[in-house]
Amino acid sequence: MAPIKHFPPPAGIKAPPLSFATRVGDLLFVSGIPGFDDKGALPESFEAQFGFVVKNWKRVLDEAGATFADLVKVNVLLTRASDVATMNALYAGAFGPPPYPARTTCVVQALPDPKMLIEIEGVASLGR
Repeated sequence: MAPIKHFPPPAGIKAPPLSFATRVGDLLFVSGIPGFDDKGALPESFEAQFGFVVKNWKRVLDEAGATFADLVKVNVLLTRASDVATMNALYAGAFGPPPYPARTTCVVQALPDPKMLIEIEGVASLGR
């Protein structure tokens, strides 16, 4: 069986009891990553939160030796349906160029922090 490697939250980041990512064999499972800034605060705008989601995803992928091109599946959680069009436009720029990973987008009633507008989790394949 392939060894399991856990990627804990970076030092100084307050996080619930989880790994930001877990690698099993060639698969990297990335926990839901919200749009917290470098000081642990949530910006008010959706666009700013999305930008920090991407920045935080990049940090996790870099540490695992992966890139956005290695993503095979992502799940996007939004708290407002009105943000779907904006998310699609920002997503195309951040997660492109095509082909994009498979994706599910859900609008949920709430995320763990009432100020959270978006969270993205997913799976990357590191053996490609």
